[in-house]
Amino acid sequence: MPPHPPSSPSSRRAFLARRVPCPHPGCNRWFKTAPALKQHQSSVHNFTFSSDPNATIYHHPPAQPAPGITRDYHEKLTGVTCDASGQPVDPSTTPPQVSDKSADDWGPYGNRLRFETAEFLFQNAELSAGEVDRLSKLWGHSLQTDGGGMLPPFTDHKELYQTIDATQVGDVRWDSFTLKYNGERPTMGDIPPWMDMTYDFWFRPAFSLVERILANTDFDGEFDYIPYRDFAGEEQMRRYENFMSGDWAWMQADKIAADPSTHGSTFVPIIIGSDKTTVSVATGQNDYWPVYLSIGNIHNNVRRAHRNAVELLAFLAIPKVAKKYTDDPMFRRFKKQLFHSAMTRIISSLKDGMTTPQLMKCPDCHFRRIVFGIGPYIADYLEQVLISGIVQNWCGRCLAFPNDLDGGGAPWTREFTQALAEELPPGVAWDEWGVDASIVPFTDNFPRADIRQLLAPDILHQLIKGAFKDHLVEWVGRYLELEYGKAGAKDRLADIDRRIASAPPFPGIHRFPDGRGFSQWTGDDSKALMKVYLPAIEGHVPNDVVQAFRAFLEFCYIVRQNVITDDTLEELKDALQRFHLYRKIFQELGVRPEGFSLPRQHSLMHYEALIRLFGAPNGLCTSITESKHITAVKKPWRRSSKHNALGQILRTNQRLSQLAAARADFEARGMLPPSHRTFVGPSSDSPQLQSTAGNTEVMEEENDEGLDLDEDENSGIVDERPGLAHSDVVLARRPARNRAKTGAALAIELGIPSLPILIARFLAEQVQPESDPPPRCPPPFTGRIKIFNSAIATFVAPSDPSGIGSMRRERIRATPSWQRGPARYDCVFVSTDDTQDGMLGMETFPCALVHWFDRIADARDELTGMWMVAPSFLDDGSHNLAVIHIDSIVRNAHLLPIFGKEYVPPLVTCHNSLDVYQAFYVNHFVDHHAFELVI
Repeated sequence: MPPHPPSSPSSRRAFLARRVPCPHPGCNRWFKTAPALKQHQSSVHNFTFSSDPNATIYHHPPAQPAPGITRDYHEKLTGVTCDASGQPVDPSTTPPQVSDKSADDWGPYGNRLRFETAEFLFQNAELSAGEVDRLSKLWGHSLQTDGGGMLPPFTDHKELYQTIDATQVGDVRWDSFTLKYNGERPTMGDIPPWMDMTYDFWFRPAFSLVERILANTDFDGEFDYIPYRDFAGEEQMRRYENFMSGDWAWMQADKIAADPSTHGSTFVPIIIGSDKTTVSVATGQNDYWPVYLSIGNIHNNVRRAHRNAVELLAFLAIPKVAKKYTDDPMFRRFKKQLFHSAMTRIISSLKDGMTTPQLMKCPDCHFRRIVFGIGPYIADYLEQVLISGIVQNWCGRCLAFPNDLDGGGAPWTREFTQALAEELPPGVAWDEWGVDASIVPFTDNFPRADIRQLLAPDILHQLIKGAFKDHLVEWVGRYLELEYGKAGAKDRLADIDRRIASAPPFPGIHRFPDGRGFSQWTGDDSKALMKVYLPAIEGHVPNDVVQAFRAFLEFCYIVRQNVITDDTLEELKDALQRFHLYRKIFQELGVRPEGFSLPRQHSLMHYEALIRLFGAPNGLCTSITESKHITAVKKPWRRSSKHNALGQILRTNQRLSQLAAARADFEARGMLPPSHRTFVGPSSDSPQLQSTAGNTEVMEEENDEGLDLDEDENSGIVDERPGLAHSDVVLARRPARNRAKTGAALAIELGIPSLPILIARFLAEQVQPESDPPPRCPPPFTGRIKIFNSAIATFVAPSDPSGIGSMRRERIRATPSWQRGPARYDCVFVSTDDTQDGMLGMETFPCALVHWFDRIADARDELTGMWMVAPSFLDDGSHNLAVIHIDSIVRNAHLLPIFGKEYVPPLVTCHNSLDVYQAFYVNHFVDHHAFELVI
């Protein structure tokens, strides 16, 4: 165990409440730190606009602060607002009403009670038909017992379903078509059964879905009508964020604008994603192949939060045959051709709008002339092989050869691929160029579309599941076995597991009570392991292995950032170069003697170019489609009878869409409050001193907002937009019971004699903030106090799972007994110097009555890249304690013990590791907000 760090000198620290105002005229927001203000200015205010002075461009009046961001808009596709007949109108003109219906027209629901009941029963509670019948019966009996003679909102499930089905808004009906094999058949022997089968495809018209997305007023303010380029700072660095900020949208607009009739229109890129999923292994291989649709104009944070920005487009057929046919070249070719033929049919309704502008209503209720274009396709590597028509183990984006993928190559193009197919025998094209000449990608049937350049980056499968879990983690196990033998490797892997299991709890991070021992890995398991793995292997593997992991993790966290600049791309290239340098250790140690020509690791080389093309990759990832599986496939399947379930899944999705559209319509007409509130933050006034010392009772609101689900990174998502506060921390609603009521009594209870002095100093600093120096011996505080088990931190974290306003919420706990178990005292980041960025302006410490932590050095650890801290002590050996204002807290912090080369003692757990160890890493890999915060 690391030695105890030297005690730190006694020193007073500054505690910063939210005291930095935004200087922009009319903006009333306040911030805790200068970096937070800087981020607010760059995302909200700092836009100046430049363009051809003769071009007609409509936009909101520019703001004036500096330094700022220069935004260039496309000069031809300018998103001109129109009336319902397509004639241009001034953008300041009041748009048409959302609906001609009256403010009391609830449609088939009749009233608000029936709509909200339908929404609760079908969408929120997800009750089965039998459960709806039982509830309606009990509800009806209760009304009859009261003697009122009234009926429940719905008498049974049939009435509920009929009412939802009668909803007109959002009613995009499912359609179907069939395909079958019509090629050559064997002249001798049996005809394979798959040649006579008919394959069913279910879809919703793509045009109607895009029309519905565009008309959704929920996206107003989160929507880009014109391709643009942002330049930041005096150096005018490019700044990539949402999809329309990338070069691809701009270049597509250039191609569209070659036709003068499209000038003034709005370009709408069509984003498609597909991902096979299994709903239940236990009851057999119930596989489904859903296809999803979104548009590139919607901001990344909204697409990640879904909010109806990602629509279920189709269910593809999955041909299944007897095992003897699975490797039949004819059958494999047919499966590929079946996919591309089906996709051509499914999106065919958009084809006319790719050359001829279509008049459509937009989120701001104005009409615009819309031009479609097929945009990026979101898929994992195996589906990329299918979609692009390449041979497995080749790259779908460049001509790198499979035995030397990192050697790179020229980009694939439609023209080059067609030339290979026309000029070379199919076998030569397959073996020497990695092209399946029998496949014509569906995008070749649409204007300006080349699937070879539309394969989206896939952080989940390429980086997290692929390069990290399937490669690096597995290689560590192989190295240990080569170096120490099977018994020695097992011993060291057991210690790595104990280190992982000893990681303190943290919101949004899975616990690993048994280390890495999973029978089946999920994407969430891999993401969680990434957050705690680096310190766990230190001392068990060579330093170059640790450096390889560090470089790879930094690469992953950089590409996940919400805003990426030219400087960020330089950091990305540096991380990639270091990863390539240090991963050689696995080859030298005999773990990977054959080298690293692996498609998923090769994909890292394309991220810089893909960011420049499509903006920040966090808006284009299979994690979006995989999470959509839950609501679109898995939950509807669980609600079905499991017999011929697809039809039931389609009906469930249809009804969910109708309910969502009905709510959006009612909100737009002012009949329901908006779903997405503006987060303003609490009042800073408090009549009583409030402390977070904790309570032995498991009380409070541990279930508020699902925040007790610490292991689910999606549990902290907040569907609110940031208002006056960029981040806020508030105490829990109810104080703890059966605790001390005065400072003196609490000092006795906690065994901290200096507590009354600390409270008095804190109050003096609050009452006399301008006093310099602050009074050393203020009068003691004798009033009453309240003690709270926890506080809630709400903050903007666009790079992590977050709501439509990019906000997350997490609970900070300080309780002697958590969930009727051991104590839990969380660590937090506290702003102590608003002139410094990152760790140079923060300290870490257990929250509540805080015990400070000191930085061990003024720079990161060279090996892990993490800051190192240790508990702070005064010259007399006592704990360095303080009482701080809650507004100085930024959010939770996660510390991981510095294990060194020593094994974890058997009694160490996640509950006591902060007490047992005496030096820690500040884990900036715990989530992406922490990665950007702890610079």
